Amino acid sequence: MYAIIENGSKQYKVSEGDVVRVEKLKAEVGEEVTFNAVLVADDGGVKVGKEAEGAKVTAKVEAQDKYKKIIVFKYKSKKNERKKQGHRQPFTAVKIEKISL
Repeated sequence: MYAIIENGSKQYKVSEGDVVRVEKLKAEVGEEVTFNAVLVADDGGVKVGKEAEGAKVTAKVEAQDKYKKIIVFKYKSKKNERKKQGHRQPFTAVKIEKISL
């Protein structure tokens, strides 16, 4: 059984027991969070739209962290114009506990 959840304008394919890094959530480590499912698939078939409207995915917050730093370098040739920036995107790691219809 798996589900497609939506968080932060992104969609993630999850199944029970998975650890997924989603956009940062305002939740403490150890707290439970729920996501709305866009699609649910199991032995009975695939449920989408109105059929999957009541489906909930329960997860437990494992960690609040940041990704590895990426370097953003912009320059204009022949103008001596350079700009170097670093960026670390924050994320929340959640462990999927239960998918319920």
